[in-house]
Amino acid sequence: MELHLKGKNVLITGGSKGIGKAIASSFIEEGANVAIMARSNEGLEQAKKELKDVYTIQVDAMDQSERVRAFVDYVEKFGTIDILVNNVGGSNGTTVYETPLEQFEEAINLNYYTAVHFSKLALPIMKEQQSGCIINISSITGRESGGKPTYNNAKAAMISFTKALADEVIKEGIRVNSVAPGALLHPTGNWQKRLEQNPDKIKAYVQQMIPAGRFGTVEEVANVVLFLASEKASWVSGATINVDGGQSRMNM
Repeated sequence: MELHLKGKNVLITGGSKGIGKAIASSFIEEGANVAIMARSNEGLEQAKKELKDVYTIQVDAMDQSERVRAFVDYVEKFGTIDILVNNVGGSNGTTVYETPLEQFEEAINLNYYTAVHFSKLALPIMKEQQSGCIINISSITGRESGGKPTYNNAKAAMISFTKALADEVIKEGIRVNSVAPGALLHPTGNWQKRLEQNPDKIKAYVQQMIPAGRFGTVEEVANVVLFLASEKASWVSGATINVDGGQSRMNM
């Protein structure tokens, strides 16, 4: 299937590993011009070795001024932006009762405010060119309980933000959607660590909780992101698509 992504200018936050790196790799294979952002210079250097023709930008995404500086860097390099993938994120804390308020604030800043801010930075360019695509990487736990509350709360906010922004900008040729992955297995992920620590427990979890009977891959998430970014998804706006092998329990 021809996705017509060749020559598109793409920015991916949290792009040095895991889902972000797989998305970057997939866009590059389609002939897009790709930049990735991440906090670790070491991670960016490693990604640059693995990904052909990727542009890297080091940024502390928790810092608002740093986000602005990094976006200006991107625009100076590429001139415009066609596709923004808000992928940076992470989890912290334990139960609601035991997690300090500061960690809730950190989770919201990292998982949610970064997406809001980078979207607001990209919108003036997309509005001027009357085209663009924003894709937020959420989680199935943004729709139901099951993960850490701080992470769930932030990802739920991202899903709500996706729909609100999508309805606001669709008439200007800009589509906004999100992807909600389930449990994924990749070398730098938490599930890989858990599998190594207690393989029997994790294998039992997979059989009980994931109807497909296996973990997902980052490449499978990337495939959906590319579809959403393409002309083939021209009538998809404000949607959050589960990529989870049937893991989520919600009917909606």
